[in-house]
Amino acid sequence: MDFDEKPSFALGGNAMMAKLSRSFSWSPLLILITLLALVSFQITSKAVYPVKIAFTSSTSKDDIMADSRTCVGFFGELPERKAVLSIRDFGGVGDGKTSNTEAFRKAMRYVQRFGESGGAQLNVPEGRWVTGSFNLTSNFTLFLEEGAVILGSQDPKEWPIIEPLPSYGRGRERLGGRHISLIHGDGLTNVVITGNNGTIDGQGKMWWELWWNRTLEHTRGHLVELMNSQDILISNLTFLNSPFWTIHPIYCSNLVVKDMTILAPLNAPNTDGIDPDSSTNVCIEDCYIESGDDLVAVKSGWDQYGIKMARPSSNIIIRRVSGTTPTCSGVGIGSEMSGGVHNVTIEDLHVWDSAAGVRIKTDKGRGGYIANITISNITMERVKIPIRFSSGSNDHPDERWDPKAVPVVKGVSISNVLSFNSTKAPVLQGIEDAPFDGICMKNIRLLGVVSSPSWRCEFVSGFADDVFPAPCPQLQMDISSSRCSYS
Repeated sequence: MDFDEKPSFALGGNAMMAKLSRSFSWSPLLILITLLALVSFQITSKAVYPVKIAFTSSTSKDDIMADSRTCVGFFGELPERKAVLSIRDFGGVGDGKTSNTEAFRKAMRYVQRFGESGGAQLNVPEGRWVTGSFNLTSNFTLFLEEGAVILGSQDPKEWPIIEPLPSYGRGRERLGGRHISLIHGDGLTNVVITGNNGTIDGQGKMWWELWWNRTLEHTRGHLVELMNSQDILISNLTFLNSPFWTIHPIYCSNLVVKDMTILAPLNAPNTDGIDPDSSTNVCIEDCYIESGDDLVAVKSGWDQYGIKMARPSSNIIIRRVSGTTPTCSGVGIGSEMSGGVHNVTIEDLHVWDSAAGVRIKTDKGRGGYIANITISNITMERVKIPIRFSSGSNDHPDERWDPKAVPVVKGVSISNVLSFNSTKAPVLQGIEDAPFDGICMKNIRLLGVVSSPSWRCEFVSGFADDVFPAPCPQLQMDISSSRCSYS
Protein backbone atom coordinates (compact mmCIF):
# COMPACT_ATOMS: atom_id res chain seq x y z
CA MET A 1 0.00 0.00 0.00
CA ASP A 2 1.42 3.36 -0.96
CA PHE A 3 0.37 6.33 1.11
CA ASP A 4 0.75 8.71 -1.81
CA GLU A 5 -1.96 6.84 -3.67
CA LYS A 6 -4.85 8.14 -3.28
CA PRO A 7 -18.85 -10.51 0.36
CA SER A 8 -16.52 -13.82 1.19
CA PHE A 9 -17.72 -17.20 1.02
CA ALA A 10 -18.73 -16.59 4.62
CA LEU A 11 -21.72 -14.73 3.23
CA GLY A 12 -23.18 -18.01 2.09
CA GLY A 13 -23.44 -19.40 -1.44
CA ASN A 14 -26.56 -17.55 -2.59
CA ALA A 15 -25.41 -14.18 -1.28
CA MET A 16 -22.00 -14.68 -2.77
CA MET A 17 -23.34 -15.56 -6.19
CA ALA A 18 -25.72 -12.62 -6.10
CA LYS A 19 -22.89 -10.26 -5.28
CA LEU A 20 -20.69 -11.64 -8.02
CA SER A 21 -23.47 -11.56 -10.56
CA ARG A 22 -24.01 -7.87 -9.90
CA SER A 23 -20.34 -7.26 -10.65
CA PHE A 24 -20.54 -8.41 -14.25
CA SER A 25 -22.51 -7.44 -17.31
CA TRP A 26 -21.80 -10.26 -19.70
CA SER A 27 -22.80 -10.12 -23.35
CA PRO A 28 -23.14 -13.27 -25.44
CA LEU A 29 -20.00 -12.38 -27.37
CA LEU A 30 -18.02 -11.89 -24.19
CA ILE A 31 -19.18 -15.24 -22.86
CA LEU A 32 -18.03 -16.91 -26.06
CA ILE A 33 -14.64 -15.22 -25.87
CA THR A 34 -14.33 -16.27 -22.23
CA LEU A 35 -15.06 -19.90 -23.01
CA LEU A 36 -12.58 -19.94 -25.88
CA ALA A 37 -9.91 -18.30 -23.78
CA LEU A 38 -10.42 -20.62 -20.86
CA VAL A 39 -10.25 -23.64 -23.10
CA SER A 40 -7.00 -22.35 -24.58
CA PHE A 41 -5.59 -21.94 -21.07
CA GLN A 42 -6.03 -25.61 -20.24
CA ILE A 43 -6.50 -24.68 -16.61
CA THR A 44 -7.10 -27.88 -14.74
CA SER A 45 -9.68 -28.09 -12.02
CA LYS A 46 -8.43 -29.89 -8.96
CA ALA A 47 -10.62 -31.47 -6.33
CA VAL A 48 -10.49 -29.86 -2.91
CA TYR A 49 -9.79 -32.33 -0.14
CA PRO A 50 -9.68 -31.50 3.55
CA VAL A 51 -6.10 -32.13 4.54
CA LYS A 52 -4.46 -31.58 7.88
CA ILE A 53 -1.50 -29.24 7.63
CA ALA A 54 1.11 -29.59 10.32
CA PHE A 55 3.36 -26.56 10.11
CA THR A 56 6.76 -26.82 11.76
CA SER A 57 9.79 -24.60 11.92
CA SER A 58 11.15 -26.39 8.85
CA THR A 59 7.96 -26.30 6.76
CA SER A 60 8.60 -25.05 3.21
CA LYS A 61 6.29 -23.73 0.53
CA ASP A 62 6.62 -27.04 -1.33
CA ASP A 63 5.52 -28.90 1.80
CA ILE A 64 2.43 -26.73 2.07
CA MET A 65 1.55 -27.05 -1.62
CA ALA A 66 1.87 -30.82 -1.39
CA ASP A 67 -1.14 -30.76 0.92
CA SER A 68 -3.51 -30.25 -2.03
CA ARG A 69 -5.68 -27.20 -2.44
CA THR A 70 -6.81 -26.19 1.01
CA CYS A 71 -5.43 -25.18 4.38
CA VAL A 72 -8.70 -26.03 6.11
CA GLY A 73 -7.02 -28.65 8.26
CA PHE A 74 -4.56 -26.28 9.89
CA PHE A 75 -5.97 -27.14 13.31
CA GLY A 76 -7.60 -30.38 12.19
CA GLU A 77 -10.81 -29.63 14.04
CA LEU A 78 -11.31 -26.53 16.14
CA PRO A 79 -9.75 -27.16 19.54
CA GLU A 80 -12.16 -27.91 22.35
CA ARG A 81 -11.68 -25.50 25.23
CA LYS A 82 -12.07 -26.54 28.83
CA ALA A 83 -13.95 -23.41 29.87
CA VAL A 84 -16.72 -21.87 27.74
CA LEU A 85 -17.96 -18.50 28.91
CA SER A 86 -20.12 -15.64 27.65
CA ILE A 87 -19.31 -11.96 27.65
CA ARG A 88 -22.56 -11.59 29.60
CA ASP A 89 -20.87 -13.44 32.47
CA PHE A 90 -18.65 -10.39 32.86
CA GLY A 91 -21.38 -7.77 32.77
CA GLY A 92 -21.52 -7.28 29.01
CA VAL A 93 -24.57 -5.51 27.58
CA GLY A 94 -25.26 -5.87 23.86
CA ASP A 95 -27.52 -2.86 23.33
CA GLY A 96 -25.28 -0.97 20.91
CA LYS A 97 -24.78 1.86 23.43
CA THR A 98 -23.27 0.56 26.65
CA SER A 99 -19.48 0.39 26.75
CA ASN A 100 -18.24 -3.18 27.18
CA THR A 101 -14.55 -2.30 27.26
CA GLU A 102 -14.13 -3.30 30.89
CA ALA A 103 -16.25 -6.43 30.38
CA PHE A 104 -14.00 -7.69 27.57
CA ARG A 105 -10.82 -6.80 29.45
CA LYS A 106 -12.12 -8.46 32.62
CA ALA A 107 -13.04 -11.57 30.62
CA MET A 108 -9.58 -11.78 29.10
CA ARG A 109 -7.92 -11.46 32.51
CA TYR A 110 -10.14 -14.22 33.85
CA VAL A 111 -9.62 -16.75 31.04
CA GLN A 112 -5.84 -16.54 31.31
CA ARG A 113 -6.09 -18.99 34.24
CA PHE A 114 -7.14 -21.73 31.79
CA GLY A 115 -4.20 -21.22 29.45
CA GLU A 116 -2.26 -24.25 30.70
CA SER A 117 -5.29 -26.40 31.54
CA GLY A 118 -7.37 -26.82 28.40
CA GLY A 119 -7.84 -23.22 27.33
CA ALA A 120 -10.99 -21.12 27.18
CA GLN A 121 -13.62 -19.89 24.74
CA LEU A 122 -15.44 -16.58 25.08
CA ASN A 123 -18.79 -16.48 23.30
CA VAL A 124 -20.26 -13.22 22.09
CA PRO A 125 -24.02 -13.75 21.68
CA GLU A 126 -26.45 -11.95 19.39
CA GLY A 127 -26.40 -8.22 20.05
CA ARG A 128 -24.33 -5.11 19.41
CA TRP A 129 -21.37 -4.97 21.76
CA VAL A 130 -19.51 -1.64 21.90
CA THR A 131 -15.92 -1.92 23.13
CA GLY A 132 -12.51 -0.36 23.10
CA SER A 133 -9.33 -2.31 22.53
CA PHE A 134 -8.70 -5.57 24.38
CA ASN A 135 -5.86 -8.12 24.38
CA LEU A 136 -6.30 -11.81 23.66
CA THR A 137 -4.51 -14.63 25.45
CA SER A 138 -3.03 -18.00 24.46
CA ASN A 139 -5.04 -21.22 24.06
CA PHE A 140 -8.12 -19.13 23.49
CA THR A 141 -11.10 -18.92 21.12
CA LEU A 142 -13.15 -15.78 20.54
CA PHE A 143 -16.47 -16.99 19.10
CA LEU A 144 -19.08 -14.62 17.66
CA GLU A 145 -22.52 -16.21 17.45
CA GLU A 146 -24.96 -15.48 14.63
CA GLY A 147 -26.17 -11.90 14.94
CA ALA A 148 -23.28 -10.87 17.20
CA VAL A 149 -21.64 -7.55 16.28
CA ILE A 150 -18.60 -6.16 18.09
CA LEU A 151 -18.46 -2.37 17.55
CA GLY A 152 -15.26 -0.37 17.92
CA SER A 153 -15.50 2.42 20.45
CA GLN A 154 -15.78 5.98 19.13
CA ASP A 155 -13.58 7.24 21.98
CA PRO A 156 -9.95 7.40 20.79
CA LYS A 157 -8.80 7.05 24.40
CA GLU A 158 -10.12 3.49 24.33
CA TRP A 159 -7.54 2.75 21.60
CA PRO A 160 -4.39 3.43 23.70
CA ILE A 161 -1.04 4.47 22.22
CA ILE A 162 1.59 1.70 22.05
CA GLU A 163 5.20 1.55 20.91
CA PRO A 164 5.98 1.59 17.18
CA LEU A 165 6.90 -1.66 15.53
CA PRO A 166 10.68 -2.22 15.50
CA SER A 167 10.69 -3.03 11.76
CA TYR A 168 9.00 0.32 11.05
CA GLY A 169 10.81 2.54 13.55
CA ARG A 170 7.81 4.83 14.01
CA GLY A 171 4.10 4.88 13.39
CA ARG A 172 3.33 4.21 9.74
CA GLU A 173 1.45 7.48 9.35
CA ARG A 174 2.84 9.68 12.11
CA LEU A 175 6.05 9.89 14.11
CA GLY A 176 6.12 8.22 17.52
CA GLY A 177 3.74 5.58 18.80
CA ARG A 178 0.54 4.26 17.30
CA HIS A 179 -2.97 3.39 18.36
CA ILE A 180 -3.39 -0.23 19.40
CA SER A 181 -5.70 -2.42 17.33
CA LEU A 182 -9.26 -3.10 18.43
CA ILE A 183 -8.44 -6.79 18.99
CA HIS A 184 -4.79 -7.26 19.85
CA GLY A 185 -2.38 -9.97 20.94
CA ASP A 186 1.37 -10.29 21.51
CA GLY A 187 3.40 -13.44 22.11
CA LEU A 188 0.45 -15.82 21.83
CA THR A 189 0.02 -19.47 20.84
CA ASN A 190 -3.07 -21.35 19.68
CA VAL A 191 -5.55 -18.52 19.08
CA VAL A 192 -8.84 -18.82 17.16
CA ILE A 193 -11.06 -15.91 16.11
CA THR A 194 -14.16 -17.38 14.52
CA GLY A 195 -17.91 -17.79 14.80
CA ASN A 196 -21.18 -18.32 13.03
CA ASN A 197 -20.62 -15.40 10.61
CA GLY A 198 -20.67 -12.78 13.35
CA THR A 199 -19.31 -9.32 12.65
CA ILE A 200 -16.55 -7.09 13.97
CA ASP A 201 -17.13 -3.48 12.91
CA GLY A 202 -14.33 -1.02 13.59
CA GLN A 203 -16.62 1.98 12.92
CA GLY A 204 -13.65 3.55 11.19
CA LYS A 205 -15.28 6.69 9.79
CA MET A 206 -14.12 8.72 12.78
CA TRP A 207 -10.53 7.72 12.04
CA TRP A 208 -10.81 8.27 8.29
CA GLU A 209 -12.06 11.79 8.91
CA LEU A 210 -9.04 12.52 11.12
CA TRP A 211 -6.88 11.38 8.21
CA TRP A 212 -8.78 13.37 5.60
CA ASN A 213 -8.80 16.48 7.79
CA ARG A 214 -5.09 16.13 8.59
CA THR A 215 -5.82 16.19 12.31
CA LEU A 216 -4.59 12.66 13.04
CA GLU A 217 -2.03 12.76 15.87
CA HIS A 218 -0.98 9.10 15.93
CA THR A 219 -1.12 6.28 13.40
CA ARG A 220 -4.54 4.66 13.26
CA GLY A 221 -5.11 1.25 14.82
CA HIS A 222 -5.84 -1.96 12.93
CA LEU A 223 -9.01 -3.97 13.43
CA VAL A 224 -7.02 -7.10 14.40
CA GLU A 225 -3.28 -7.22 14.99
CA LEU A 226 -1.38 -10.22 16.33
CA MET A 227 2.35 -9.92 17.04
CA ASN A 228 5.03 -12.51 17.78
CA SER A 229 2.39 -15.24 17.77
CA GLN A 230 1.92 -18.69 16.26
CA ASP A 231 -0.81 -21.21 15.46
CA ILE A 232 -3.58 -18.76 14.60
CA LEU A 233 -6.90 -19.26 12.82
CA ILE A 234 -9.19 -16.41 11.74
CA SER A 235 -12.28 -17.67 9.93
CA ASN A 236 -15.96 -17.43 9.09
CA LEU A 237 -16.58 -13.83 10.16
CA THR A 238 -17.33 -10.48 8.59
CA PHE A 239 -14.93 -7.62 9.33
CA LEU A 240 -16.17 -4.10 8.57
CA ASN A 241 -14.84 -0.55 8.50
CA SER A 242 -11.37 -0.95 9.91
CA PRO A 243 -9.72 2.35 10.86
CA PHE A 244 -6.52 1.23 9.09
CA TRP A 245 -5.25 -2.15 7.80
CA THR A 246 -7.87 -4.74 8.71
CA ILE A 247 -5.94 -7.93 9.62
CA HIS A 248 -2.27 -7.39 10.41
CA PRO A 249 -0.27 -10.42 11.59
CA ILE A 250 3.31 -9.34 12.21
CA TYR A 251 6.27 -11.48 13.34
CA CYS A 252 3.89 -14.46 13.28
CA SER A 253 4.03 -18.05 12.05
CA ASN A 254 1.51 -20.75 11.23
CA LEU A 255 -1.47 -18.56 10.38
CA VAL A 256 -4.66 -19.30 8.45
CA VAL A 257 -7.18 -16.66 7.36
CA LYS A 258 -10.10 -18.44 5.71
CA ASP A 259 -13.72 -17.84 4.68
CA MET A 260 -13.66 -14.17 5.62
CA THR A 261 -15.68 -11.26 4.31
CA ILE A 262 -13.82 -7.95 4.69
CA LEU A 263 -15.60 -4.76 3.68
CA ALA A 264 -14.84 -1.04 3.82
CA PRO A 265 -16.07 1.89 1.71
CA LEU A 266 -14.06 2.04 -1.48
CA ASN A 267 -12.81 5.52 -0.58
CA ALA A 268 -11.80 4.61 2.98
CA PRO A 269 -8.05 5.37 3.20
CA ASN A 270 -5.54 2.57 3.71
CA THR A 271 -8.10 -0.05 4.69
CA ASP A 272 -6.10 -3.01 3.35
CA GLY A 273 -7.83 -6.35 3.79
CA ILE A 274 -5.10 -8.76 4.99
CA ASP A 275 -1.44 -7.75 5.40
CA PRO A 276 0.91 -10.56 6.50
CA ASP A 277 4.03 -8.74 7.66
CA SER A 278 7.38 -10.37 8.50
CA SER A 279 5.47 -13.62 8.95
CA THR A 280 6.00 -17.18 7.75
CA ASN A 281 3.79 -20.17 6.96
CA VAL A 282 0.67 -18.18 6.10
CA CYS A 283 -2.40 -19.37 4.19
CA ILE A 284 -5.08 -16.93 3.05
CA GLU A 285 -7.94 -18.55 1.14
CA ASP A 286 -11.61 -18.26 0.20
CA CYS A 287 -12.01 -14.61 1.15
CA TYR A 288 -14.08 -11.80 -0.33
CA ILE A 289 -12.71 -8.28 0.13
CA GLU A 290 -13.83 -4.76 -0.81
CA SER A 291 -11.57 -2.01 0.42
CA GLY A 292 -10.00 1.37 -0.19
CA ASP A 293 -6.57 -0.21 -0.61
CA ASP A 294 -4.92 -3.55 -1.42
CA LEU A 295 -7.08 -6.62 -0.86
CA VAL A 296 -3.97 -8.46 0.33
CA ALA A 297 -0.50 -6.97 0.77
CA VAL A 298 2.61 -8.92 1.79
CA LYS A 299 5.05 -6.78 3.77
CA SER A 300 8.25 -7.08 5.83
CA GLY A 301 9.34 -3.76 7.30
CA TRP A 302 10.19 -0.24 6.23
CA ASP A 303 13.58 0.88 4.93
CA GLN A 304 16.52 0.83 7.39
CA TYR A 305 14.35 -0.48 10.24
CA GLY A 306 13.17 -3.48 8.24
CA ILE A 307 16.69 -4.07 6.91
CA LYS A 308 18.11 -4.09 10.43
CA MET A 309 15.48 -6.48 11.77
CA ALA A 310 15.80 -8.74 8.69
CA ARG A 311 12.56 -10.60 9.40
CA PRO A 312 11.23 -11.81 6.03
CA SER A 313 7.77 -12.86 4.98
CA SER A 314 7.98 -16.35 3.52
CA ASN A 315 6.03 -19.50 2.67
CA ILE A 316 2.79 -17.67 1.95
CA ILE A 317 -0.20 -18.97 -0.02
CA ILE A 318 -2.94 -16.63 -1.24
CA ARG A 319 -5.72 -18.31 -3.18
CA ARG A 320 -9.36 -18.02 -4.12
CA VAL A 321 -9.51 -14.38 -3.08
CA SER A 322 -11.96 -12.11 -4.89
CA GLY A 323 -12.94 -8.50 -4.64
CA THR A 324 -12.49 -4.92 -5.76
CA THR A 325 -10.40 -1.88 -4.87
CA PRO A 326 -10.55 1.21 -7.09
CA THR A 327 -7.21 2.68 -6.03
CA CYS A 328 -4.92 -0.30 -5.43
CA SER A 329 -4.33 -3.96 -6.24
CA GLY A 330 -5.88 -7.36 -5.74
CA VAL A 331 -2.63 -8.67 -4.30
CA GLY A 332 0.41 -6.50 -3.69
CA ILE A 333 3.90 -7.26 -2.48
CA GLY A 334 5.38 -4.24 -0.70
CA SER A 335 6.01 -1.48 -0.73
CA GLU A 336 7.31 -2.09 2.79
CA MET A 337 9.42 -5.21 2.05
CA SER A 338 12.82 -4.36 3.51
CA GLY A 339 13.13 -7.58 5.51
CA GLY A 340 12.64 -9.65 2.36
CA VAL A 341 9.77 -11.57 0.78
CA HIS A 342 10.17 -15.04 -0.71
CA ASN A 343 8.24 -18.21 -1.50
CA VAL A 344 4.85 -16.66 -2.21
CA THR A 345 2.14 -18.44 -4.22
CA ILE A 346 -0.84 -16.46 -5.51
CA GLU A 347 -3.51 -18.40 -7.40
CA ASP A 348 -7.15 -18.32 -8.41
CA LEU A 349 -7.47 -14.59 -7.87
CA HIS A 350 -10.56 -12.75 -9.18
CA VAL A 351 -10.46 -8.94 -9.26
CA TRP A 352 -12.69 -6.36 -10.90
CA ASP A 353 -13.02 -2.56 -11.13
CA SER A 354 -9.59 -2.08 -9.59
CA ALA A 355 -6.44 -0.09 -10.24
CA ALA A 356 -4.23 -3.18 -10.57
CA GLY A 357 -4.57 -6.95 -10.48
CA VAL A 358 -1.20 -7.99 -9.07
CA ARG A 359 1.48 -5.53 -8.15
CA ILE A 360 5.05 -5.53 -6.86
CA LYS A 361 5.96 -2.25 -5.15
CA THR A 362 9.40 -1.25 -3.95
CA ASP A 363 11.90 1.61 -4.20
CA LYS A 364 15.40 2.83 -3.50
CA GLY A 365 16.00 2.79 0.21
CA ARG A 366 13.95 -0.35 0.74
CA GLY A 367 16.79 -2.84 0.41
CA GLY A 368 15.67 -6.40 1.02
CA TYR A 369 14.58 -8.76 -1.72
CA ILE A 370 11.55 -10.26 -3.48
CA ALA A 371 12.19 -13.76 -4.80
CA ASN A 372 10.44 -16.95 -5.86
CA ILE A 373 6.98 -15.51 -6.47
CA THR A 374 4.49 -17.69 -8.38
CA ILE A 375 1.26 -16.14 -9.67
CA SER A 376 -1.27 -18.16 -11.68
CA ASN A 377 -4.91 -18.45 -12.69
CA ILE A 378 -5.91 -14.79 -12.44
CA THR A 379 -9.17 -13.40 -13.83
CA MET A 380 -9.85 -9.68 -14.08
CA GLU A 381 -12.57 -7.38 -15.39
CA ARG A 382 -12.13 -3.64 -15.87
CA VAL A 383 -8.79 -3.52 -14.09
CA LYS A 384 -6.80 -0.47 -15.18
CA ILE A 385 -3.35 -2.09 -15.20
CA PRO A 386 -3.54 -5.89 -14.86
CA ILE A 387 0.12 -6.46 -13.95
CA ARG A 388 2.26 -3.73 -12.47
CA PHE A 389 5.78 -3.55 -11.06
CA SER A 390 6.47 -0.07 -9.74
CA SER A 391 9.13 1.98 -8.02
CA GLY A 392 9.49 5.60 -7.04
CA SER A 393 6.98 5.86 -4.20
CA ASN A 394 9.43 8.20 -2.41
CA ASP A 395 7.98 7.12 0.90
CA HIS A 396 10.49 6.80 3.75
CA PRO A 397 10.28 6.77 7.56
CA ASP A 398 12.82 9.56 8.15
CA GLU A 399 15.91 11.24 6.71
CA ARG A 400 18.16 8.36 7.76
CA TRP A 401 17.08 6.08 4.91
CA ASP A 402 19.89 4.87 2.66
CA PRO A 403 19.45 5.65 -1.07
CA LYS A 404 22.07 3.00 -1.84
CA ALA A 405 19.92 0.28 -0.27
CA VAL A 406 18.27 -1.10 -3.38
CA PRO A 407 16.05 -4.18 -3.44
CA VAL A 408 16.77 -7.38 -5.34
CA VAL A 409 13.78 -8.65 -7.32
CA LYS A 410 14.35 -12.00 -9.01
CA GLY A 411 12.24 -14.98 -9.96
CA VAL A 412 8.66 -13.86 -10.56
CA SER A 413 6.54 -16.27 -12.63
CA ILE A 414 3.11 -15.21 -13.87
CA SER A 415 0.91 -17.57 -15.89
CA ASN A 416 -2.68 -18.20 -16.92
CA VAL A 417 -3.99 -14.65 -16.77
CA LEU A 418 -7.24 -13.53 -18.39
CA SER A 419 -8.19 -9.86 -18.30
CA PHE A 420 -11.17 -8.11 -19.90
CA ASN A 421 -11.47 -4.41 -20.64
CA SER A 422 -8.26 -3.23 -19.03
CA THR A 423 -7.25 0.35 -19.66
CA LYS A 424 -3.54 -0.27 -20.13
CA ALA A 425 -1.12 -3.07 -20.88
CA PRO A 426 1.23 -4.13 -18.05
CA VAL A 427 3.70 -1.64 -16.62
CA LEU A 428 6.97 -3.17 -15.42
CA GLN A 429 9.28 -0.55 -13.92
CA GLY A 430 12.41 -1.81 -12.22
CA ILE A 431 15.15 0.25 -10.62
CA GLU A 432 18.09 1.54 -12.61
CA ASP A 433 20.69 0.35 -10.12
CA ALA A 434 18.86 -2.92 -9.44
CA PRO A 435 16.99 -4.26 -12.48
CA PHE A 436 14.32 -6.87 -11.87
CA ASP A 437 15.52 -10.19 -13.27
CA GLY A 438 13.93 -13.53 -14.07
CA ILE A 439 10.46 -12.17 -14.85
CA CYS A 440 8.66 -15.05 -16.59
CA MET A 441 5.23 -14.79 -18.17
CA LYS A 442 3.20 -17.41 -19.98
CA ASN A 443 -0.33 -17.90 -21.27
CA ILE A 444 -1.59 -14.36 -20.71
CA ARG A 445 -4.57 -12.78 -22.50
CA LEU A 446 -5.31 -9.11 -21.96
CA LEU A 447 -8.44 -8.44 -23.99
CA GLY A 448 -9.97 -5.07 -24.77
CA VAL A 449 -6.87 -2.96 -24.00
CA VAL A 450 -7.58 0.24 -25.94
CA SER A 451 -5.90 3.37 -24.59
CA SER A 452 -2.40 1.95 -24.15
CA PRO A 453 -1.94 -1.51 -25.73
CA SER A 454 1.88 -1.46 -25.59
CA TRP A 455 3.70 -2.75 -22.56
CA ARG A 456 5.87 -0.25 -20.68
CA CYS A 457 9.06 -1.81 -19.38
CA GLU A 458 12.34 -0.50 -18.01
CA PHE A 459 15.10 -2.12 -15.99
CA VAL A 460 13.56 -5.59 -16.22
CA SER A 461 14.55 -8.79 -17.99
CA GLY A 462 12.99 -12.17 -18.46
CA PHE A 463 11.01 -14.43 -20.76
CA ALA A 464 7.52 -14.46 -22.19
CA ASP A 465 5.58 -17.14 -24.08
CA ASP A 466 2.05 -17.05 -25.50
CA VAL A 467 1.31 -13.51 -24.32
CA PHE A 468 -1.16 -11.04 -25.87
CA PRO A 469 -0.69 -8.15 -26.53
CA ALA A 470 2.94 -8.77 -27.42
CA PRO A 471 5.19 -8.05 -24.44
CA CYS A 472 8.05 -5.57 -24.37
CA PRO A 473 11.45 -6.55 -25.86
CA GLN A 474 12.94 -7.03 -22.40
CA LEU A 475 10.74 -10.12 -22.01
CA GLN A 476 11.58 -11.51 -25.44
CA MET A 477 15.23 -12.22 -24.78
CA ASP A 478 16.76 -15.44 -26.05
CA ILE A 479 16.78 -17.28 -22.75
CA SER A 480 15.50 -20.76 -22.08
CA SER A 481 12.01 -21.07 -20.67
CA SER A 482 13.39 -23.82 -18.47
CA ARG A 483 14.50 -21.03 -16.15
CA CYS A 484 10.84 -20.35 -15.49
CA SER A 485 8.60 -22.47 -13.32
CA TYR A 486 4.96 -22.15 -14.32
CA SER A 487 1.92 -23.40 -12.47
